[in-house]
Amino acid sequence: MKQELFVQSRWMDGNGPEADTVISSRVRVARNIEGIPFPYLASDEQTAAVQEQVARTVADSEDHFSQFCYQRIAEMSRQEKQVLVEKHLISPFLSREAHNGAVLLRRDEAVSILINEEDHLRIQAILPGLQLEEAWQEANLYDDLLEQSINYAFDECYGYLTACPTNVGTGLRASVMLHLPALIMTNKINRLLGALSQVGLAVRGLYGEGTEIIGNLVQVSNQITLGLPEEEILRNLYGITRQIIEQEQQARQALLNSSRIRVADRSWRALGLLHYARIMSSQEAMQLLSDVRLGYDLGIITGLDRKLLNELLVIIRPACLQLLAGKVLSVEERNLERPLQIRNKLSRFKEAV
Repeated sequence: MKQELFVQSRWMDGNGPEADTVISSRVRVARNIEGIPFPYLASDEQTAAVQEQVARTVADSEDHFSQFCYQRIAEMSRQEKQVLVEKHLISPFLSREAHNGAVLLRRDEAVSILINEEDHLRIQAILPGLQLEEAWQEANLYDDLLEQSINYAFDECYGYLTACPTNVGTGLRASVMLHLPALIMTNKINRLLGALSQVGLAVRGLYGEGTEIIGNLVQVSNQITLGLPEEEILRNLYGITRQIIEQEQQARQALLNSSRIRVADRSWRALGLLHYARIMSSQEAMQLLSDVRLGYDLGIITGLDRKLLNELLVIIRPACLQLLAGKVLSVEERNLERPLQIRNKLSRFKEAV
């Protein structure tokens, strides 16, 4: 993996619709090959056959996949795999447990195709801002291309068959990553999260299931894949996301009206710490970046941009820090390296201080 490429994922651009609240939109479809057991039941020979079939299909459709790089998970270093996890391009499961796992990664990193993860194929598109429909179009394009040569496991009654029963049907999981500092600061988030669970949506942290909410970042996704067409799943999530955005904007305005100086002080203090601190944990960095992002989105802090803030979300993670440092780092060493890398990035924006 080339060091200069690791911050170039398209979702980091920060230029999508509603980018002041929505970090990214992601759509993923799960598919399996007819006649081959799901990966957790398949033999090494069978998962190798899946890998070979996908590789052959890609080679036969070279015009459509010319911008993709094919990487076998077993041939990647632990650090390279973890960097892809930290950039949301592969799952933690694929990085550590997959037999004969591989990933097809488009050059702009907007599309990744996971091979022999929980399912034989997981086709993912991730774009900046609120772009669920556009992400679906990207994922669906490559799903259709692969289906021209690969027979998917499909049932006329249940739809696409998947390893996890909750994915049966469309096999579609759509999610948005939201920055909700005002709802959390005004203690309105718990009521919102409860309401989301009642309408069939899952709420998770930055890295999906089992992760906590840090840095005021919340991932909201559909849970129902059976009995609804893809368009309706996306339309439901889009509509609810618009409501969340409206509530967050109202909460931000209320903070400005009642506590503008306190919000400004919190944002500027956070930026000062990011500039001048010498020791910093990942969790502290996430919270400081959230405070700075809120100040930027409210027009309190100028001279920054969302692309920088999105890049910093990735740079502060353990594997990316070690990639930048060019060596393995202990936890203590990462806490020293983290503020150094943050300062290097912020140095282009000293006029903001």
